[in-house]
Amino acid sequence: PAADLHPATGSAFCAADLMNAFAAATDLLFADPNLGRAAWHRDGEGQFTPVRVILKSPDDVVGFGEARIWSETTIVDMRVSELSDPRPGDQLILGEETFVIQGEPKRDRERLVWTLDLVPEG
Repeated sequence: PAADLHPATGSAFCAADLMNAFAAATDLLFADPNLGRAAWHRDGEGQFTPVRVILKSPDDVVGFGEARIWSETTIVDMRVSELSDPRPGDQLILGEETFVIQGEPKRDRERLVWTLDLVPEG
């Protein structure tokens, strides 16, 4: 509730309160069925972890010498609270599709969300 985000008059508001508000807002976004999707993370040892992700598939234009090449990309955001250490080579299963994490995962400034660059498996 909005009232929880505002401290009572005369009370101290600290960075921890702000981080709790960011974490709560992040949880709401991932829980929203219009944004978040259920997925499975599979680590290098074969352990499966259920996660929620927000799928982003922006087009990317990559320079290659003098040429500029258009490519489709698959990027997902995933909460750090659900998976503390995704690694390159781990798999992410979204519905019937399996992807592999490519490159090092990146965390946002608040350390709440991972951004993962994915490539189709195979």
